[in-house]
Amino acid sequence: MKYVSLGASGLKVSKLSLGLWHLPASSVKDEYGVYNVDVGLAKKIIYRAIDLGINFFDTANIYHGTQHIPDIHHVGLSERILGEAIKGYDRESLVIATKVRFRMADHPNGEGLSRKHIMWQIRESLRRLQLDYVDIYYFHRPDPDTPVEESLEAVSDLVRSGKVHYFGTSRFHPDDVRYIYRYCRDLHIPYIVLQEPYNWLERHYGEVYETENQVFPVAKELGLGIAAYIPLAQGVLTGKYLSGIPPSSRGAYVDEISRRYLTPKTIEVLKEFHNIASELGISDSQLALAWIFKVSEVSGVTVIPIVGATRIEHLEDNVVAVDINLDDYTFKRLSDLSRKALINWSGGYVRVKRMLQHN
Repeated sequence: MKYVSLGASGLKVSKLSLGLWHLPASSVKDEYGVYNVDVGLAKKIIYRAIDLGINFFDTANIYHGTQHIPDIHHVGLSERILGEAIKGYDRESLVIATKVRFRMADHPNGEGLSRKHIMWQIRESLRRLQLDYVDIYYFHRPDPDTPVEESLEAVSDLVRSGKVHYFGTSRFHPDDVRYIYRYCRDLHIPYIVLQEPYNWLERHYGEVYETENQVFPVAKELGLGIAAYIPLAQGVLTGKYLSGIPPSSRGAYVDEISRRYLTPKTIEVLKEFHNIASELGISDSQLALAWIFKVSEVSGVTVIPIVGATRIEHLEDNVVAVDINLDDYTFKRLSDLSRKALINWSGGYVRVKRMLQHN
């Protein structure tokens, strides 16, 4: 494994992060019709990740593991599984990130970025994780009902109390990122990372802004790292959907994958992508991750792919990508090919609410 500083901070993280949004499913559904998580296998994947040198783990308070759209009946399981799995390891050798924003209970303060909700949820996350602190605490999305200054002042108190070491945001507009960064500097909050959807197929975000043309420059300007989620496009860039949808795959129970990715045009481009991987003697997954590492090198921005795994061999395959260096010709060839089937995220960005109406 190789390690890099996350943004301009001194925090060293593995070049791959293990994400716990999607965990291995059992064959049994619960009373709500949601597949149970195969907890034993999920823990084995975490153990193997640590064996392979991964020190950076990403979760969220709402994550369950097999549920694509969370609800209050299934929140918190991912954090509990991670907490149980890492109990026997040296806490200071690991970098644990979690998030706050979405609904955790069915009452008026059950969601959001109010001081009340943040203070409640950091206690709950630490309890589920069985930790005294988290290394990175993200705002999972903006909260249009709460002034962002109120939210950041709560984070400032968490940093001073030692419950949070670093701060990040996920899917915030670049102009809001600049404002938040300046406010964090005043409050001495170490704001070090943006979490963004990014992969070879999805290099742009809707009609609001382009990830590469706007988010990357802001990250470089402010010294922020980028934690790239869905770096394998929810498994589409592994090659497993080229001949249809396997019965046990995520695509078998997440309709968005077929609707979003598996169009005739995209499948044709994915076949070309697969051919390039074959020419290089590597897997499709390794090529997709190596492409992101090359983007990081070219852009001068630390980009850490957050990979998920439902089988140990998938994780082992992904880790090999850390040592694959794409040459400039292959990188350009891949970048040109991706433009034939770029998938834009639908919808716009929610902007933050500010007490002070200025930039």
